[in-house]
Amino acid sequence: MCAVHWTESTFACKCPPNTGSTYHNCKGFFSIVLMAVVYADYKFIWLYVGPDGAASDAQIYNECELKEVLQNKTIGFPDPEPLPRDDRNMPYFFVADNAFQLRTDMMKPFPFRNMTVEERIFNYRLSRARRVVENAFGILAQRFQILLSTMQHTPDNVRIIVQACVCLHNLMRIRYPNMNINQVDREDVEDARIVPGEWRLGRNMLDVVNVQGANRATIQGKKQRQYLKHYLNSASGSVPWQMRMVNPRRE
Repeated sequence: MCAVHWTESTFACKCPPNTGSTYHNCKGFFSIVLMAVVYADYKFIWLYVGPDGAASDAQIYNECELKEVLQNKTIGFPDPEPLPRDDRNMPYFFVADNAFQLRTDMMKPFPFRNMTVEERIFNYRLSRARRVVENAFGILAQRFQILLSTMQHTPDNVRIIVQACVCLHNLMRIRYPNMNINQVDREDVEDARIVPGEWRLGRNMLDVVNVQGANRATIQGKKQRQYLKHYLNSASGSVPWQMRMVNPRRE
């Protein structure tokens, strides 16, 4: 797979003294934000804990080191390589949502209005990849349920708690990879229907943010997304059930 998954989530905390509305987010509670990159095996490979809840997605991204290493090409991505049954090199990229700028190293969905069938299939396939993020956060939160509560700690201590939970989560994923396997989403072997993981039956974290915002898309990013759209709708890149998933009335 040529992508890793990027998302952000918020953790509720009590109102820090003398901070006014700094930590008060648009959903009406006080929080800090976790921005993270998740690999396909549900491990967190990078995280940034600390922005206050009032910070916008653009502010958070502009403050983090990941933006710098992406822009100066020092992030350490493997060299581009072809997708399965294709002959064109494709760069490695993040799977992200609409909060981020469309770039060759950052793929996000097509706008949801007036989509073609091919664009809907691209978005469906992208959402299948991003489901890894939801499952990773779900396992993390169900394992360390302090993350589901309003933490009665200072922001600095909340950050330490979140970082410790992520480190322990990764350690358990390494040592006991089959633990909590029933908690993750899986696909029915017969019809590719998504069977929700057990973590969805309990309380989830307050959100796995799908922030909407205006971002300028790069020309090369648009071209790459168009190429991926055609690939995922081709005989080489399609899966048998994708049309049924985006258009249930039509096989």
